[in-house]
Amino acid sequence: MLAPVLALAIFIVAFWFIATERANKVKTVLFAAALMTVLGLIPGADIFYSEHEGIDWNVIFLLLGMMVIVGVIKQTGVFDFLAIWAAKRSRGKPLRLMVMLMIITAIASPLLDNVTIILLVAPVTLVICDRLRIPAQPYLIAEVLASNIGGAATLIGDPPNIIIGSRAGLTFNDFLVHMAPAVAVIFALFVAFTGALFRTDLRGNDIDLGEVLALQERRAITDTGLLIRAMAVLALVITGFALHSVLHVAPSIVALVGAGAMLLVTNVDVAEVLPEVEWSTLVFFMGLFAMVAGLVHTGVIGALGSVAESAFGDNWFAAATALLFGSSIVGAFVDNIPYTATMTPVVESMAAQAPDAETGQALWWAFALGACFSGNGTAIAASANVVAIGIAQRAGHPISFWRFTRYGIVVTLLSTALAWVYVWLRYF
Repeated sequence: MLAPVLALAIFIVAFWFIATERANKVKTVLFAAALMTVLGLIPGADIFYSEHEGIDWNVIFLLLGMMVIVGVIKQTGVFDFLAIWAAKRSRGKPLRLMVMLMIITAIASPLLDNVTIILLVAPVTLVICDRLRIPAQPYLIAEVLASNIGGAATLIGDPPNIIIGSRAGLTFNDFLVHMAPAVAVIFALFVAFTGALFRTDLRGNDIDLGEVLALQERRAITDTGLLIRAMAVLALVITGFALHSVLHVAPSIVALVGAGAMLLVTNVDVAEVLPEVEWSTLVFFMGLFAMVAGLVHTGVIGALGSVAESAFGDNWFAAATALLFGSSIVGAFVDNIPYTATMTPVVESMAAQAPDAETGQALWWAFALGACFSGNGTAIAASANVVAIGIAQRAGHPISFWRFTRYGIVVTLLSTALAWVYVWLRYF
């Protein structure tokens, strides 16, 4: 009984240091992971080699590959082009600019995944805000929230969906039919709520329209040939993501092959691209995965799942409600990727006991909605959040844990409540 208590105590203390920013987050997770290993709360080999109780290398290498791809594309000047284009279309209206960036992000997230979209959109946003001399933090936060909502619509849009689809045997079309309608409604309401949510941040951020209209976006493209080659490779990578379940190739492999192809085809200097990789973000994820592995190995998360499995008897709507809200709350404090990987066996067991296939699937959809929307709950709840904050930090626009979380909690609660209404109306 001592091991679960120790693992939980270490996790809570580490989370407190991250949340209060009393210590560097990378140092914190590495120390906590090392402490769990030294105390025997998880075997060292499991951290590196266990599929369910260790570092998720698919996530790490997906991020690495896309960071390399974005680093190459950045050299073409296309981010400056898009930044100027969006700024001119906003016509000096900060809220209009924010909504435009949110819509672009949310539409693209289901086609790729929310981490990749943030890797592509964040540099554009930073260029826009630097050009217009306005703070970038509210725009980046709004984009991350939009990406986590939009990515929930498809199998490949959010990493938890990939995990759930694989375990439950759900197809790309299943997610479109069951998840996309809820996501569309929730995102529309989120856009309508944006002005009120960010009213303090946007107040006083007036943009000089004359300065905006004077910008020439075509001058931003520095190398047309490089841009054409890079876009061709990116198109193939996107196609690979969309067809990964048909080709039986993991998204991480698609990203790594795409990164290699991008370097070969464009012939850019590798020494100029590697500094664009967010190495500290990758190391933070490794440490965070190891921390959660301690909770998994000592049975803390499994115990929570067992309680959920046995607490509701034949009340399947109550079980779906518990999965939805429980995932939304717990996933906000434990990165939703390892949380989803840990809980899928529990949900599979619950779905197997359901009286019919439709009720069993309803449990999966409730779980998927909760796991995806939990990503907005805190600054470390989803990969996209951590990546965006890392990019912002490097660019001189730091976003604190609590600045992100005070918006994320509100959006998570509202989106989860709306998802609960959707599950009730559609399945029960």
